[in-house]
Amino acid sequence: MRILIAGGAGYIGSNMTAMLADEGHEPVVFDNISKGHKQAVVCGDFIEGDLGNFNLLVQTLKDREIDVVMHFAAFIEAGESVTNPLKYYRNNVSNTQVLLSAMEEAGVSKFVFSSSAAVYGIPDKSPITEQSAKNPINPYGETKLAVERMCHHQATAGKLHFSALRYFNACGAGHNSTLGEDHRPESHLIPLAIFAAMGRSESIKIFGTDYPTSDGTCVRDYIHIEDLCRAHLLAIEKLEKQNELVYNLGNGKGYSVREVIDTVKKVSSKNFKVIETPRRPGDPPTLVCDATKAKQELGWQPKWTSLEKIVDSAWQWHVKNPDGYAE
Repeated sequence: MRILIAGGAGYIGSNMTAMLADEGHEPVVFDNISKGHKQAVVCGDFIEGDLGNFNLLVQTLKDREIDVVMHFAAFIEAGESVTNPLKYYRNNVSNTQVLLSAMEEAGVSKFVFSSSAAVYGIPDKSPITEQSAKNPINPYGETKLAVERMCHHQATAGKLHFSALRYFNACGAGHNSTLGEDHRPESHLIPLAIFAAMGRSESIKIFGTDYPTSDGTCVRDYIHIEDLCRAHLLAIEKLEKQNELVYNLGNGKGYSVREVIDTVKKVSSKNFKVIETPRRPGDPPTLVCDATKAKQELGWQPKWTSLEKIVDSAWQWHVKNPDGYAE
């Protein structure tokens, strides 16, 4: 298939592009490079463009005879979404509406959307199923839920076949540890701990040590980038028969902040300073995924179930690329 990857120069998009090419598909990357990196696009065609450019999108979809669109081009910083909400609504919601409109104009109906566990907010119980209440606690989560609802209505109107994949904590490096995580600024725990191990930062902070968990620190579900991408391929196949699919994607196992930091120390054989600080507002004690639905309906099964192996893949990439994708 010919597949357009919106945001294909980013962390998840670049890994998805590489996997699609490995599987014999023809990826076309569409990215404005505001957050992504051209060096991460290791295969397929590249078109530099903005999702707000309706005419360019329609032209691209028609000229390249695109069969499926995958959408990874969202802003993802929850904290920034609170201080600059319109930036998030413009990019994550308005630009997605332009993309869907361009797809309708070009006659492309299959759409795979990169959603988030942020749509659930602070859950009443864990693990979280697709039926858990949706109560986002920040504009970022609100924008993801708004797009899901937009897709639902477009599908109900008979104009879209879509899958919304709700990620938990994507991590690790894929494509034989050649495509890693390089957000600027970086806010994810594993790369931040690796930065401390490499000496790129003086320390790492733990926000809260008095949660009702095994060691008092927050517990999260970490899913390797390759397992995440594999689920997208299976979702495309499923869209042949259904027009609306929603799945949680996670390992189904939680690791505490302290466990992750200790694992980075073990993998790197480096010790580094850990600073314990008060809780941040809005951090739930535990967020763990119930991915039973994806396993049963898609036949999906995570292969990267060891936190140590996940961290090792990330460590290998950062050691080889100490400055990230150095443009």
